[in-house]
Formats: sequence, structure tokens, C-alpha cells
Amino acid sequence: MTEENYNYRTSQTLLRNQFPGKGKWKIPVIPKFQPKDGDFNDLLLIGFDKTNLEDQNHLDRMVHFFLYDYRFERVWKNPEADIEKLSRYRAVLSPDFSMYLEMAPVMQMYNVFRNRWCGAYWASKGIRVIPTVNWGDESTFDFCFDGIEKGSVVAVSTYMASEHDHRKDQKEWFMAGYNEMLQRIEPERIICYNTPFPEMQGDIVYVDYERSSWRYMDYDQKAMPHEDLDCYKIGGANHTFCDTMDAYIIGKGGGSAYGGKWRPNPNKPQDQRYLGNPGEIKRTIMNNGDVYKTKMGPDGRAEMERHETNHNRGDKHTNPHDHRISWDNPDEHPVPGPPINYPNGAPEFKNFSEVFCMKEIIVPYGSMNFETISEFKRSINWGAEIEFEWNGAVFNIIRYGTDGKITIYAANKPETEKVCETADEALEYMVGDDRLRDIITKVHVVSRSI
Repeated sequence: MTEENYNYRTSQTLLRNQFPGKGKWKIPVIPKFQPKDGDFNDLLLIGFDKTNLEDQNHLDRMVHFFLYDYRFERVWKNPEADIEKLSRYRAVLSPDFSMYLEMAPVMQMYNVFRNRWCGAYWASKGIRVIPTVNWGDESTFDFCFDGIEKGSVVAVSTYMASEHDHRKDQKEWFMAGYNEMLQRIEPERIICYNTPFPEMQGDIVYVDYERSSWRYMDYDQKAMPHEDLDCYKIGGANHTFCDTMDAYIIGKGGGSAYGGKWRPNPNKPQDQRYLGNPGEIKRTIMNNGDVYKTKMGPDGRAEMERHETNHNRGDKHTNPHDHRISWDNPDEHPVPGPPINYPNGAPEFKNFSEVFCMKEIIVPYGSMNFETISEFKRSINWGAEIEFEWNGAVFNIIRYGTDGKITIYAANKPETEKVCETADEALEYMVGDDRLRDIITKVHVVSRSI
């Protein structure tokens, strides 16, 4: 045997056997995470592709790998290369190599092994590591939880299992694996990246998906050295500025998940007003007393809505004004069009068959608040008109404001107006001393059309 062959034959790059594993497959064990005071207070994450040796502003975050696999394949191929960088952050989640349902079982097992090996390796170098747990269907349960000690802190993500954009709900698949994890690992705490499902048990640390994104970071990502960005590419892949998976790709654990259609959110009673019986008119009373009347078309979906309010801007809306409702989009969700104003008085609002039918919906107090930044952005992009309160002041956001663009302002104060091209730009609006992005999930929403 030549020296070259011997070096290859005994290389850890090939053998990966320096961490004794447990169970049939000897999957490496990640040492149990030892929490410190404040570790989970207002926790935010940072994507591995946004970590940087020059970063001084985000070292209190934990590093996550809920990304396209090609963005972190390097940590397996060259694990020592990122030790210095990763050691600077509060902690690191083990890399979430994909567990697609479409994968051959041996590839699923291989990715579990890689997840645990990297975590064990980093821990051996003094990095604080929390295992990321993922699974496929029930056939993966015999190995996908291996390498994690009982009572460990673990991390999961509901993002790719949640219904949004072009994705359908995969809660049943997710909860099957989650409940199995609870039994097998008995985790001390569960870091949940994205909104937890109501059925999830355990001591859950909720991490807001949007607030952990690059848009919420304190430096310009475009200022990162080009060579740092290129190192995450494979082949001819193009770099895009995102540190989370796009909403329309195949799920990290659940396999393909296309074709989701909009359904009213049972926790948002005002959603119910968009569906009904043909010809029905529903009357919704918002928390601020505004009255919305929603008319159903022949197919039982809303076709027109009247708002009996001027949204605190009489120069842009008459009271009342109407919105035509469109459903012409892939998800078949309601999209209100620009306001139809009536400076000389509004016509009677009646159904297509001229038979009056009214159903009243009382929206419960507080039920319109935004749970995530993503929900706010989706609402705005779909055409929402919103009124909220913060520190005793009232603000409005209208999708079709000045020049037909997103317009945000303090109530009845045109001089405070900001005209925005995108929802992200609107999130930069200063609400008093606070940036809207920082408080949007805390404000009290008193009226909201979407």
C-alpha cells in the first residue's frame, strides 16, 4: 500500500468514526446542550449563509441551517473551515440536511449521520451545539432520532410544514414525527423556528421566522465580501440574498407540497366573510366599529365589499367606498381591488338577485392582530387596508394609496404619510420611536380587510 493510499484509507474525511455512536447504525451522539441564563430570551437565529468573521452585531443569535443544502454542504466536506466563525455565535444548530420523502432510505440515514457528525465535531471544538431534528415518514423513526441524548434541547422548524403561498398544510405529517420525538427524546426544550402548531406539546421556545431573516439584521448584506458569498455556491448555482428556504420549494422533510389553496383561518373570524351562499351579504363589525359589507357572487365567493369608513383619510376614500374582489390567482385567495369612491353619494349595496340577505359577524377583540411578519406582508400584498394602535396613537396602511401604492400614515395626518413600493419598505416606517418591523406583531389591530 502506498503512502497516498494509506493516508486516504485512514483519513477521517472517509471514515468519520472518531465519535462512537449508539444504536444499530452507530450514529454519532451530540453532547447535551448546557443552557445559560438568557439563552432563550427573545431568541433570534441567523442563517449559516449570513455568518461572517467580521460580524459584530449578531453574535447573540444562534446559527441555523434551515436552508438549501448546497448553502452548507461545505460544513460536511471541510468541517474545520468554519470553526472560528461559528464559535463566535451564541450557539449553533446542527446542519439540517434534507430528509425528503422521495429519498432512498439509505440517503435519509446518511443525512441523519451527517447532521449528528457535524454537531459532535463542533462540540468537540468547544462550540455550543443544539441538535436539529428532522424526519420523513414512519419508516425513518428507527434512525432519525438517534444521536440525541434524552432530555436534550432540540430544534425543529414548522415553516415547510405550514400552509402558505403555494404550499399545502403538512401538519399531520409533521405532528406524527414531532410526537414520536417527544416520546423518544423527551426534550428539555424545543426551539421552534416559525409559528408552532397549536397541538405541539413541550417547553417550546418560539423563534419568529421573519425577525430572524436578513431583513432584520443590522448590516447591509450586499456589503459582505464577494468571495464569502461565492463559497456557498456549487457548480453554476446563482446566489440570491435569502437566508431561508423559498416558500415554493420541495419540503425539507415532507416531500413535495404544491397546490395549496386559500382557506379561511378559523382563528381569524373576519376571514369567514369571503365565503357564503350565493347572493348573501355578510356584515362584519371591526374592533374600531367600522362596518364592512361583503357580497357573495353566484359561486358563493365574495365579489364586492363595501367599507363604511374613510380609513382616516377622507382625501383618498369616501365613506362609504367599495372594493371589487378578485380570485384570479394560483392560491384562489381574495384580492380586493382599488377603492371605488362615491363623492356624490353611494348607490344601494344589494346582491345580484336584488334579494336582501344579511348575516352579521362580530369580530372578537384582539383577533385581528398579526402573529408573524409574514402574515402582515401577505395581507398587504393581497390588498389589505389596516388600522392599528400603538402607544395610544392610531395608524393606517392602505394597499392602494397615493399613486396606487402602499401608503402608511398616522390617522388624519397626511404630513406623516410614507408611500412604499413593497411591504418590506412599509415595515421600515417609524411608528413614533419604533420601527414597524420591530412592533408589527405587538400592535393592536382594530380593523383589517385581509
